[in-house]
Amino acid sequence: MTFIKMCGLRDEATVELAVELGVDAVGFVFAQSPRRVSVEQAARLRATVPAGVLAVGVYVKMPLDEVVATAKAANIDHVQVHDLRSADDVRMLHDAGLTVIRAVNTGGAEALDEDFGADLLLVDGTVAGAGVTWDWQDRSGLPQGRWILAGGLNPGNVARAVETSGAWGVDVSSGIESSRGVKDPELMRAFADAVRGIGRAGT
Repeated sequence: MTFIKMCGLRDEATVELAVELGVDAVGFVFAQSPRRVSVEQAARLRATVPAGVLAVGVYVKMPLDEVVATAKAANIDHVQVHDLRSADDVRMLHDAGLTVIRAVNTGGAEALDEDFGADLLLVDGTVAGAGVTWDWQDRSGLPQGRWILAGGLNPGNVARAVETSGAWGVDVSSGIESSRGVKDPELMRAFADAVRGIGRAGT
């Protein structure tokens, strides 16, 4: 079963719907973005997430001590960080008791095969959060094992993206929005249905 993370959630209704749809993780964005939430908002939303669903804080260009402080204040145990520099960064977050998702951009200088010791790897497009697709078909440049695919996913392309890339999980934000930062319940349902339908055709 493909792991699903719905990201950029900003209100109780969308968190509740994501949980109802059976997603594996919900993401709260602390980076500069139309989807940004305050620590107080994140803490309120986190309180609505049941056991068994991961609550993930998303960070870009934030000092690691601030990452730790905001995660702790919002009662979040999982952090997705887009600009980790080394294994020492990951170790610092681990020492603070956090599970670490290392996010990398396909257009950046990071080598996907450089292991920082993170718990999971997320591969996004050239710009984090831009909702732009990238070439999933060349598996030679993609990681092995458990990793999360992000970047321009939507209900219409997610099944093909997973089958083509071999990704273990998917992360969606703009692909389930009616306008930037505004989640659309019907698109959320359609996305979950598309992912859950992977591999069922013809069976």
